[in-house]
Amino acid sequence: MIRVLVPGLLTTVQDLGRSGLGAFGVPIGGAADAHALRLGNLLLGNDEGAAALEATLVGPELLFEEAAVVALAGAPFGAQLDGVPLPVWEAVKVPAGGRLAMGRAFSGTRAYVCVRGGLDVPSVLGSRATDVATGFGGLDGRPLRAGDRLSVGTARGEPRGRRVDAAAARWSGPRRRLRVTRGPQGDWFREDVVEAFLSRPFRVSASSSRTGVRLEGKPLAAPTRSLVTEGVVAGAVQVPPAGLPIVLLVEHPSTGGYPKIGSVISADLSALAQLRPGEEVRFARVSFEEARRLFLDREARLGAPGVFLP
Repeated sequence: MIRVLVPGLLTTVQDLGRSGLGAFGVPIGGAADAHALRLGNLLLGNDEGAAALEATLVGPELLFEEAAVVALAGAPFGAQLDGVPLPVWEAVKVPAGGRLAMGRAFSGTRAYVCVRGGLDVPSVLGSRATDVATGFGGLDGRPLRAGDRLSVGTARGEPRGRRVDAAAARWSGPRRRLRVTRGPQGDWFREDVVEAFLSRPFRVSASSSRTGVRLEGKPLAAPTRSLVTEGVVAGAVQVPPAGLPIVLLVEHPSTGGYPKIGSVISADLSALAQLRPGEEVRFARVSFEEARRLFLDREARLGAPGVFLP
């Protein structure tokens, strides 16, 4: 059992989310940086989608009432275990009575506290993920509070190693240039507007959330045509009438009515999730073929020898 002493800024239970329910208005949700969650779980011998804690900018302080093995994945938070610095991307034994204090993120935005055996909370619509926007799943459909207690599941697999290779860990982290493919309404935008989108810096707004990353800066000229509401995906770059792009994240609505100038490629969604408020970001165009190659290359490396080290 894990007891929450300090909840952090926004700490939730997350797994890989709920797929196949978009027609019913249920977003996939789950970990914003799914790649980090997968690496942390696989290191511990968990199923890659085991439930873990997602900490945002300021992490929680946790008391482990029973001995456990944990791995921190994603952004470095300056975490400490009983006052001793706790490295990211390493499997660490926590004694009964051990206190894990996450602290603040040094870089990036989100970190994952993965526990061998995963977190054992009720499954809702096939997932243990917390949907923050609508308030279901996870622990009573909400972020953690002081005094909450979390059960740990039974470990089934053996740990794959003691730490994650540094090169593999870099796949999940902040990046100032995100690669995009042409959006479904890409031809609605004048060529000079597309060029501005690809050359102009934007800044991440403090109003960004798990629903979407809102950008600030010089507005783009939005199309005057109206769009019939259609299905959207994480990574879609919408341009509302005000001209400041919104890049959808994991808790995006199932449909949207703003034209989409581009879409962040799957291989860069983790980097999108790690952008911090106030950071500058730019976009670079790649082909659909290149986007597919980059995704398959990342997936192949995930299972390659040498990712998990003794």
